[in-house]
Amino acid sequence: MLEIGTKAPEFTLLDQNGESRSLSDYRGQKVILYFYPKDNTPGCTKQACSFGDLMPQFREKGAVILGVSKDSVASHKKFEEKYGLPFTLLSDPERTVIEAYDVWKEKKNYGKVTMGVVRSTYLIDEEGVIVKAFGNVKAADNPAQMLGQL
Repeated sequence: MLEIGTKAPEFTLLDQNGESRSLSDYRGQKVILYFYPKDNTPGCTKQACSFGDLMPQFREKGAVILGVSKDSVASHKKFEEKYGLPFTLLSDPERTVIEAYDVWKEKKNYGKVTMGVVRSTYLIDEEGVIVKAFGNVKAADNPAQMLGQL
């Protein structure tokens, strides 16, 4: 995880509509930047839908939500449409942002060791500084946890 108090690494990725989005586009707003392993898997779906359900409260507090995974733009579009997700999903197939934010890690699953995205969430302030960082978050609890951090 990146350290609290450091400048969040700048990036530009394509969203679910194929449009370029940069972190700097959101200056002046709080950003919840969450990294997840894969579209349409049980945990990731639960997390995304919970963020979606709480979207009105996040907006009230002046926060935007950006979800990032290695999935393609097309996969993100299907995921967004299937669940009616009201926030931006960013595609990082090259893992440049995933690695810049230090969430590409060794994972153990049933004794097998693989590399993958560790479910993690950053809260970035209006100036682009990391103010909270949570690694290995629980999919179901993370959206409410982040709302509480605002």
